[in-house]
Amino acid sequence: MTTCYYATARREILPFLPAKLGRLLDLGCGTGATISLVKEARAVAWAGGVELDGPSAVAARAVCDRLWVGDATTQAFDAEIAPASLDLVLCLDVLEHLVDPWAMIRRLSPLIAPAGRLILSVPNIRNWKFIWRLAFGGDFHYRDAGLLDRTHLRFFVRSTAIELATSAGLHLVAAENAQPLAFPDVRYLLSRASFGRLDELLAKQWLVVAER
Repeated sequence: MTTCYYATARREILPFLPAKLGRLLDLGCGTGATISLVKEARAVAWAGGVELDGPSAVAARAVCDRLWVGDATTQAFDAEIAPASLDLVLCLDVLEHLVDPWAMIRRLSPLIAPAGRLILSVPNIRNWKFIWRLAFGGDFHYRDAGLLDRTHLRFFVRSTAIELATSAGLHLVAAENAQPLAFPDVRYLLSRASFGRLDELLAKQWLVVAER
């Protein structure tokens, strides 16, 4: 399961890639699967990655021009990357693990070029399953994976995920369910029946896109 987690290519970001994409940084790049996916879609000239998990970092070296191994908060990647030089920065399922994700956004945003984009994803603490278990079962037990992963330090709803992404001056492009609902999923029917008013309870994870 852990291997699958680190090696999953995040295809949901593809519709939100910037038109120009020559240079990218993936914070928490895992094995580099998402970087490989982006390279298939765009003519990427340089790709950087930051990864804490050692075995995953070994695999990521094959697709990264520069790889920083270790805790992103202690890696000086921003000292090696010129300001306003990145067309894309990815922070997928990583910011909720940081003590101060806002500080990380302040480090990353100046690196993004004009018309460049930040794409982040975070779990949705407002998901109906969590609310049900908390309200009716008193369940706030940390687990090995999922919304209450025991390594999660910060929790977000849609509005605070947007605030995070735009906290250093970037402008919001989109904030959507990271796992789009489709027929015949009953959640899709509930979303349509409620004209989208239930979406903030149905989403497990938010994908937020911000642009310079």
